[in-house]
Amino acid sequence: MKWIVGLGNPGPKYEKTRHNIGWMALDALAARHHIDIKQSKCKALIGEGNIGGTKVYLIKPMTYMNLSGEAVRAFMDYYKAPLEDLIVVYDDLDTEVGKIRLRYQGSSGGHNGIKSIIQHTGTQTFNRIRMGISRPEPGYAIIDYVLGTFPKKEAEALQSSIEQTCDALEYGLSSTFEQTMAKFNR
Repeated sequence: MKWIVGLGNPGPKYEKTRHNIGWMALDALAARHHIDIKQSKCKALIGEGNIGGTKVYLIKPMTYMNLSGEAVRAFMDYYKAPLEDLIVVYDDLDTEVGKIRLRYQGSSGGHNGIKSIIQHTGTQTFNRIRMGISRPEPGYAIIDYVLGTFPKKEAEALQSSIEQTCDALEYGLSSTFEQTMAKFNR
């Protein structure tokens, strides 16, 4: 079993924002494999399915970004899910739009959702796919930027990163995370 957590904020006002790119990727993966992310459980919406012979849970925390760790911990405890089977998908300011970066450990890098997961799991060691959203222009408030939508000029790059993320997630179900990193960290 693998469990994939996409980070984002609930509600229509956040739906297309940069901070919700993790949810966008999860929705795309769910659509590819006809998985409904609807079940409300463990402070999250959960979709259960099978991808390439592997049982997967797709999880969208409903706690808002800064408390994402609460949903991760609740799922872990309820399902006795090992951390080594977790992959977290989220937005990254230090990666440009259209690019993804895979890591298996490290600090939060200032990302409050990751900070919350580290606090609730007690470790910085878990698999992650960071989806690039680029940094704002100097003088632009980070909070306004991450809660803003992608401009039309970034639509193609955004779609590319969503597709790459889905490909990496699928590949990672039958390969080690190190192999997945080697293939997708270009």
